[in-house]
Amino acid sequence: PVSSTLYGPSFLTGEVGGSITHQCFYSTSPANRHDRKYWCKVARGGVCSTIISTTGYVSKDHQGRVSLQDIPQNGTFLVTMAELTKRDTGIYRCGIGDTNRGLFVYLNLTVSADAGAVVQTTELVQGQLHGSVMVLCPAEDTQSREKRFWCRVGGGSCLPIADTHGYVAKSYQGRISITPQASSGAFKVLINDLKKEDSGLYRCGTGRLSSWHSLQLVALQVTAASTLPRRPKLFIGTVGGSVSLKCHHDPEGSYEKKYLCRWRAGSCSLLLDLDGFVDKSYRGRVQTASSEQEGGTYTVVLSQLREEDAGWYWCGARNRHAEHTSPLKLLIQKETCSCQQPATATLVKLTPASPATSSTPTERSTTGLMYTAGTHSTSSLLPTASPSTFRTSPGSIYHESSSDESHLLPVVLPALVLLVLITVTFLILTKMKLQKERGK
Repeated sequence: PVSSTLYGPSFLTGEVGGSITHQCFYSTSPANRHDRKYWCKVARGGVCSTIISTTGYVSKDHQGRVSLQDIPQNGTFLVTMAELTKRDTGIYRCGIGDTNRGLFVYLNLTVSADAGAVVQTTELVQGQLHGSVMVLCPAEDTQSREKRFWCRVGGGSCLPIADTHGYVAKSYQGRISITPQASSGAFKVLINDLKKEDSGLYRCGTGRLSSWHSLQLVALQVTAASTLPRRPKLFIGTVGGSVSLKCHHDPEGSYEKKYLCRWRAGSCSLLLDLDGFVDKSYRGRVQTASSEQEGGTYTVVLSQLREEDAGWYWCGARNRHAEHTSPLKLLIQKETCSCQQPATATLVKLTPASPATSSTPTERSTTGLMYTAGTHSTSSLLPTASPSTFRTSPGSIYHESSSDESHLLPVVLPALVLLVLITVTFLILTKMKLQKERGK
């Protein structure tokens, strides 16, 4: 199973004589799909008395005015109560399990005589693990310039996730966008790289959280993993260099537009699409390298990299009914010099090479230090050098070693002369001693 979650609206309002429909959402694991579903009312002592369940039980007080419909393929069940009275006000549970103490969530139901009671709708949205979803939040006030926001319902409050003023919660950095639709007052929410813990109840809102208003709740369910390959999230480039970004989409899908956009603060600005559009600030630096419909991939090359290119990008593909996105993160390394000055070169103690380390025609040797074209290596007689030594080009290594050797000559030459003098003196003294012994 993806998760063992169960969720639904926490508050519901109905009017006397009317009806309400409550939706409970659960993860679509085999156990959840086949287990008993129930609806019960909590009494003062904390006991929850069953009103209806999928075993066929219905309490006497609710005969003919309550129903329960389980839709296991969607991971949801609906409870409808009709002919409401004020006595129906109270706290209820919808749950799964053999007893009423299993997996459940609470609902606070208020029944009033006010005919103007607001009925909220809940939209079910399903997405695959590591995949993406799109939610279109309805227009409430087409003229309003107030911020639009997306928040998660829980614990009697709504935790902010993202808004159109640039706020994005830490756990959603790089994977959510919230975009107002031109002139309609509606706004679009895109979430990608879906995680198990994203399953839950959300709300589209307008204005401030302290005084928000919305008629729509969204139940998001994260199901089994996507059949698309998991994209490599991290790409690394160097200042002045280039990087290839490979994007994936469903090869069986029919898309009106495929694109790459730059994500910042909850919005994604279009850089390029496969129809030929290129943002003017990126012209000459970004282009489509390849596109394979059968393989479900397209590749975009970003060149002449700058430090400010670091950040999040989205691959996207959309049609009239859906939009699929996936995030990529680009890191930019500063260009580093591959050479070292002799003054800062790592000194290496030189030892004459043994026959076992003699060089071949494709190698050059300098007193125990070897390199081969394209690969650097050291003789087994040498002590281990610091990593900086191996970043130096072969030509630089050869030059530095020769330079070190020339610096050693003033020290080595006097030592050799002294050694010769000591040897000659020793030989003379030995000879004189032998002649003296013969004279005896």
